[in-house]
Amino acid sequence: MSHWIMAPLLLPLLAGMVNLLLVRHGPGPQRLVSLLTTAALLPVAILLLLRADSGEIVLYQLGNWPAPFGISLVLDRLSAMLLVLTALLALPALVAATAGDDRRGENFHVLFPLQLFGINGAFLTGDLFNLFVFFEVMLIASYGLALHGGGRDRVRAGLHYVVLNLIGSSLFLVAIGTLYGIAGTLNMADLAIYTTTAAVEQTPLLRAAALLLLTVFALKAAVLPLHLWLPALYSAGIAPVAALFAIMTKVGVYAILRTFTLILPVTGPGADVAAVLPAVALLTIALGALGALGAHRLTVLIAYLVVVSVGTLLAGISLFTVPGLTAALFYLPHTTLITAGLFLLAALIAGRRGAVGDQLQAVAVNPGNLLGGLFFLAAIAVAGMPPLGGFLGKLLLLQAVPPPQAPWLWTVVLVGGLAAIVALSRAGSSLFWRTEGEGVAGTGLPLPLLTSTVLLLALTVALTVWAAPLTRYAEATATQLLRPQETVEAVLGREAGR
Repeated sequence: MSHWIMAPLLLPLLAGMVNLLLVRHGPGPQRLVSLLTTAALLPVAILLLLRADSGEIVLYQLGNWPAPFGISLVLDRLSAMLLVLTALLALPALVAATAGDDRRGENFHVLFPLQLFGINGAFLTGDLFNLFVFFEVMLIASYGLALHGGGRDRVRAGLHYVVLNLIGSSLFLVAIGTLYGIAGTLNMADLAIYTTTAAVEQTPLLRAAALLLLTVFALKAAVLPLHLWLPALYSAGIAPVAALFAIMTKVGVYAILRTFTLILPVTGPGADVAAVLPAVALLTIALGALGALGAHRLTVLIAYLVVVSVGTLLAGISLFTVPGLTAALFYLPHTTLITAGLFLLAALIAGRRGAVGDQLQAVAVNPGNLLGGLFFLAAIAVAGMPPLGGFLGKLLLLQAVPPPQAPWLWTVVLVGGLAAIVALSRAGSSLFWRTEGEGVAGTGLPLPLLTSTVLLLALTVALTVWAAPLTRYAEATATQLLRPQETVEAVLGREAGR
């Protein structure tokens, strides 16, 4: 067994532990530890991606206990891609925090790596109960990060977030308890065998567990109508935390994708999910677009665009075909990086506008041509306009949809994109063109924050340049996901997969 698969877990876990010991020494030593470990995650994730790109599904058994009795970590194309995406996002977000946001509380550099530990663990685990454990680690860290810096708005949004996720965690336990009571196992590969061969009398319980899991993961992903926590939380938090949180909704999307291609396939116990998910995805896009149109602050607008992106991803996933999954997987890194970059850009713009901040109203101070150019680039990218990757992802999605669903999906996706363009145009006009009223005292452009913003936007452009290899990788990943027997054979052995 290769031990490299443990590195995305051990590095942030050790960083959090070390930074806890360094709290009394101030942010300087903590910053160094966080930056070194977060930077080290990127080459490790790329190494694992190269391993997974061969098509091999890598299994790691902690303590060398065989599956399904031990704790299994499983690396495939999907988990490797998301590990790289997390590393690409985490480093700029952390660098942006060193502009001063990390000084607003003494535990930032303890919570930040623990958040990465939970996210990476969720992507790697091969066990449904350990998915719950990593979800809880991720959520506990996110509670602290959401409240970092204090303030009434953060506390209010954080409390709503905590209460909703406690309810979601309780439902998650009920769902996995139901599955364990039926199958006697929570290993994902082992469950995949059981659910496809279960007796007819077990079908109602399996279908109920499937709908419970969909509800839980929809809450994590901020899917209609379980999205209400997201705009308030993301807009109230500090910019680096909001940027990191751009990956959190994708953890929920990942869980939906993994569960209903492996554990509860839509051709079996997950059939109800296949019937519900397309409509939920399109309604999520529509509601997110309406929220963006009605936003009066830039960060709220961006938060609703995150909701739109989740709906777009689920629209592709809900097809459960190779073209549909390919479109979703191609679109996923683009939307994650561009929304993260927009949250950092919003902080730069708010700093330049002084007390008015990111409110979409005219002031006498123009944020400047540099920020205006970055906003224009980001707006094109996030709205899905050509020639950037968002346009290519939506084009793949429109091509993937079968004729019976085409009128609905084409209409909602295209109208949602138009709504995003209108909302962003209105925001750009208020922020950069209309200069009226009293002058306000703005600040400069903090170099760490500006550098991180430019880097995330540049990564979005790079994804467009590398669209061909990314599309091939996404297609290979989609094909692998729709062949769950390969994962079963890798985890439990060839005889079990037959």
